[in-house]
Amino acid sequence: QVRLVESGGGLVQTGGSLRLSCTTSGIAFGIYGMGWYRQAPEKQRELVASISSTSSTKYADSVKGRFTISRDNGKNTVSLQMNSLKPEDTAIYYCNVGRQYGSTWYSGDYWGQGTQVTVSS
Repeated sequence: QVRLVESGGGLVQTGGSLRLSCTTSGIAFGIYGMGWYRQAPEKQRELVASISSTSSTKYADSVKGRFTISRDNGKNTVSLQMNSLKPEDTAIYYCNVGRQYGSTWYSGDYWGQGTQVTVSS
């Protein structure tokens, strides 16, 4: 059974920080890439950041310099450190198991339930 559980979301003021975590089970975590997506109301889900099995990272232009993705293979967990948050970052954030080869990300079929991030203006 593949399971992904996100946590760490909440309400924060503009300029604040949050750290999101996604704990996985049912997969060989260390051989897969992991991605963080977000979806705002009435918008499509978008890729925010991804990390390969060898810890190469990729970021959307809108979050470069503010967000950092990392993984802990011992805990089967991927994290997203979010600093200097803006109201435009408000969304539900999801993690995804996939593959990253070089700078190209390929999404997988399994998603968590998401965690809500709200940044007040």
